[in-house]
Amino acid sequence: MAQGTLEVLLVGAKGLENTDFLNNMDPYVTLTCRTQEQKSSIASGKGTEPEWNETFVFNVNSDGVSELTLKILDSDTGSQDDFVGEATISLESVFSEGTIPPTVYNVIKDEEYRGEIRVGLTFTREERGDRGFSAGEESFGGWKESTYTN
Repeated sequence: MAQGTLEVLLVGAKGLENTDFLNNMDPYVTLTCRTQEQKSSIASGKGTEPEWNETFVFNVNSDGVSELTLKILDSDTGSQDDFVGEATISLESVFSEGTIPPTVYNVIKDEEYRGEIRVGLTFTREERGDRGFSAGEESFGGWKESTYTN
């Protein structure tokens, strides 16, 4: 079991399906890693080839987390945001490799290819027992139970 932080670099997307017929769409991404969800900024007027270059950090446990889901939506004022597509990224390789440089993943909607999204991943393992005491030593808030009696 590896615990640590997953750093996600959201670079950009290409070839997305335009869900706005009259003007350029305003895409953003929701990133979901198990129960944690984060949202990118809105790439206003960037249309089908938005760039974000934003970094997101998730606290993860390699036993409970197996994938990262990226949902691309088009921000619409006055109506519900349009679903553009999503990409699901397996995290097994980043847990073993540590770093995956920005890579292109397919964006899928209704089981069809709808463009691509570019994402880089870094997993930083949290070392146990690096806080000045051994993992086997019992301590409570830095204090050991006293055996001194009057």
